[in-house]
Amino acid sequence: MTAFWAEPDYDAHELVQVVHDRASGLTAIIAVHSTHCGPSAGGTRFWHYNDPAAAMRDCLRLSRGMSYKNAMAGLPMGGGKAVILADEQRIKTPEMLAAFGDAVEALGGRYVTAEDVGITEADMVAVAQRTAHVSGLPVAGEGSAGGDPGPFTAYGIYLGIKAAVRHKLGKDSLAGVHVAVQGTGSVGGGVARLVARDGANLMLADINADRAAALAAELGAVAVSTDAIMATPCDVFSPNALGAILDDAGIAALDCAIVAGGANNQLAKPQHGAVLAARGILYAPDYVINAGGIISVATEYLARREGRNVDVAEVNALVEKIPGRLESIWQESEASGVSADVVADRMAQKLIGRG
Repeated sequence: MTAFWAEPDYDAHELVQVVHDRASGLTAIIAVHSTHCGPSAGGTRFWHYNDPAAAMRDCLRLSRGMSYKNAMAGLPMGGGKAVILADEQRIKTPEMLAAFGDAVEALGGRYVTAEDVGITEADMVAVAQRTAHVSGLPVAGEGSAGGDPGPFTAYGIYLGIKAAVRHKLGKDSLAGVHVAVQGTGSVGGGVARLVARDGANLMLADINADRAAALAAELGAVAVSTDAIMATPCDVFSPNALGAILDDAGIAALDCAIVAGGANNQLAKPQHGAVLAARGILYAPDYVINAGGIISVATEYLARREGRNVDVAEVNALVEKIPGRLESIWQESEASGVSADVVADRMAQKLIGRG
């Protein structure tokens, strides 16, 4: 594995820790990008990487993204991320989760973890047996926020899509708007249901074709292949699977006016934001539009530290500020001629004391 400080995505991270626990078989990376705004917060990803260096790059990039996301969401939290390196069979044991919880606890609250790809609410409950620095735990009571943050992420993306349609297309309703959704899991499926409720015409794709077909049947949508979704003519392309899809070929294939979705790190390289802008495509910076989940997780964690529960209405009120943040980015982008992703990055960097 290349030394982390030689990686292109190393950005003066405050801490990068590789955790090995021989007894449980755990190998994990914890990266703390910034604690300028508060303890670093970001989920744990359980994933099989063919190359361990890819795990390091993922962790570095995602933790920096969490600094920007949390700052732009107005949260008193910094940015961090963890990845647990899964084997090819993706075997996850209670012993591994316990060892990971111990590693989080050893950081003394500098990093707060939660669910991400490959990690469940039940896994977080197991980790919470070893550390208090964990969120996304089961709902404490009726009307309380907690558990899977996916629905809050989906709600924020839905609101962001509405804002983008209003800004770019001048429409106050999604009725009749063509939306292509890539990824129909917890987040993408939630987005699809919300825009369908408003009368959007939907095209869906997922690596699990049966899941996409089932959701399409439920919503009266059209299921297309994963190879075809990015080139599908639409008003809004909403990527909600894995990132780095907006590369030269991906952007060239797009036939849309707006890109607005929840996948992290959608731009394959920094210059691809300008490539989107040159094509006249309105881009919703991913870490701004998809902040609903971390808003839920962070609000839950902070409330629990204060000895109280947080209700869904309180979290939703914070999520509902996402469209205003996007609008300010788009307005600044149009006034300055700088692409929306760069505008958002500059705003976030100032908020974390690096601007």
